[in-house]
Amino acid sequence: MANLLTKSALRWHILGWLLYGGYEFLGVFLHDRGHLRISLWLTASILVIRFIEFYLCYLVVYPRLLRSGRGPQLVGALAGVLALYIGLRALIEEAIYPALLGFHNYSPDTTVTYYIFDNIFFGSPMIVLSAAVWSAQTALRRERENRQLREEKRAAEVAFLKTQINPHFLYNTLNMLFSMAYPVAKPVANAILKLSELMRYMLHESPDGQVDLEKEIEYLHNYLALYRLRFPDSFHVDFNVTGDPAGRRIAPLVLIPFVENAIKHGVLDDPAHPIIIQLDVKDDGLFFRVQNQRSDDQKDATTGIGLPNLCRRLELLYPERHELHAGLDGEHFVTSLRLAA
Repeated sequence: MANLLTKSALRWHILGWLLYGGYEFLGVFLHDRGHLRISLWLTASILVIRFIEFYLCYLVVYPRLLRSGRGPQLVGALAGVLALYIGLRALIEEAIYPALLGFHNYSPDTTVTYYIFDNIFFGSPMIVLSAAVWSAQTALRRERENRQLREEKRAAEVAFLKTQINPHFLYNTLNMLFSMAYPVAKPVANAILKLSELMRYMLHESPDGQVDLEKEIEYLHNYLALYRLRFPDSFHVDFNVTGDPAGRRIAPLVLIPFVENAIKHGVLDDPAHPIIIQLDVKDDGLFFRVQNQRSDDQKDATTGIGLPNLCRRLELLYPERHELHAGLDGEHFVTSLRLAA
């Protein structure tokens, strides 16, 4: 009962019975004024009996028996509910009311067969209504549960994908910092600061799962700055931003896989063919494009985030609101992402 009659559901049930009871009593006052006393008593009793019938089906019969393989038991239980309905009407209207109030509902010459079939006719609608209400409420509850499970799965999957930033890069960077610590101190301090900012951003959480686009851009700048420390004379990357990123929000760490793949698979030491990173911020969304010259050397054997995981993450975060393209364009490999506002 606790699962079915929640506070929200209970309010709707109360409202439904008030409307139904009001409708029945209004009909009495409008059409049976000549026998008002008798009609009011009969209406009150039938409401009580139907109330019992409804909740017997709603709380007992359907939760236990309305499922595959329980058909015979369900039919038997509903027949028992109808028998109870008929028995209660006979007890109240044909025994208690005559003894206490001096009237019957049915005439004395009514046959048993007619009485049974007449009450089956009047008792069946509440059984059907109870089934409809129970089925609808159960379907809504299952949909809420499924939606909650999907949201939890989505959050877990996004969190999992976010953790797959290439740890090999951080390992190499820390080794680089160690080697730099011997001759100088200021470059090491700057490098450690940038690395701490990178790690802090990776661990950043926000209530809506979004960050300021300016923070994402700053993260890319810090990432590239660390690589320039590792390769001061042979790291050629052009990163340009057009448009105004102020006030825009984006899922964190969505753009970094493009840059990471370009650095891992591209040519870094050719000033004539630098890695080109372009971010265009527009009113209807943003466009991010990375172009790198192909390299036959595999500088990093780890996989990083990778395009397959990126595709999955974009499907979760921007369903039907993104366009992702990746492929060769002559001597270059180009990846592009468009996110709708």
